[in-house]
Amino acid sequence: MDRFKQFILRHFEKILVATILIAAFVGTYFVEEETIVLNFYYLPVLVGGYFLGRRTGVLTAVLSVLAVLLFVLIFPNRFLGDGSRVSWHIIAKFSSWGGFLILASVAVGTLYEENERRLQDLKNAYIGILEILSKYLESTDPYTKGHSVRVSELAMETATIMDLPRNEIETIRVAGLLHDIGKIEISGEILRKAAELTTEERELIDTHTVKGAYILTSVGSVLKEVVPIVVAHHRYFVDTLDANDKDTKKIPLAARILAVADSFDAMTTDRPYRKGMPPWEALEEIASNAGKQFDPEVVAAFKHVVTAKLERV
Repeated sequence: MDRFKQFILRHFEKILVATILIAAFVGTYFVEEETIVLNFYYLPVLVGGYFLGRRTGVLTAVLSVLAVLLFVLIFPNRFLGDGSRVSWHIIAKFSSWGGFLILASVAVGTLYEENERRLQDLKNAYIGILEILSKYLESTDPYTKGHSVRVSELAMETATIMDLPRNEIETIRVAGLLHDIGKIEISGEILRKAAELTTEERELIDTHTVKGAYILTSVGSVLKEVVPIVVAHHRYFVDTLDANDKDTKKIPLAARILAVADSFDAMTTDRPYRKGMPPWEALEEIASNAGKQFDPEVVAAFKHVVTAKLERV
């Protein structure tokens, strides 16, 4: 059922266009007013161009013209009167209708693609600013240099393996870049401390998730989907399981993915007071905590990502 829902969500626009097109074809049989029938075909064409671009819009327009031609061949009396002959008036009417249908799809599809291009440029600038911000954060702690970028990439690749929707993968990527942003408000002396942290210092650093959420909330609605991920990425998987219903949704899936990627990179990174683990050893450590600290499904997907990376080395 979940896979079916994911399929519907991923292809919702295409399913919508196909449904409207089929409805238009069926309506061609039941609606006797010719003008209403032909105008109804503009709806799937405009929806296709607006949501899926010029190519899909034009394809929908062509399919609409073919659908009407097919109906004329099957039921000639509906459009050609007695069906004895095709007048130039009918040819001109259908040709102009088909031409305007295709022109409408091109116009709407072009506007859609131009808007998508500008939106992508804005997203690229947005991600660039976030990467600059993450590098500024890491400048206070040289031992975690590149940590946010690596976590972001690992989390994004894991989400891709889990076949999550593209917008969720992008949100996870951003959350990976900003998950430690709260450390800006923590003393650099503690972050750079060469000895192992005391309990009080560890508790102070653990507050960076809440501090980070406050910082991100101040930005407004732009990063609202990232905030719950940042808040929950250090929470243990087992602590959210209710003895009665085993509800794992108390921690967002994105936060569970980020938790695994964050822990793996922390284990394999050298610190002033310890040497980083080899990747295979860190992977075994994470696997041993599946079902306790980490979500087992996320761990399984993450193992595929790391194994593939190790094989390429």
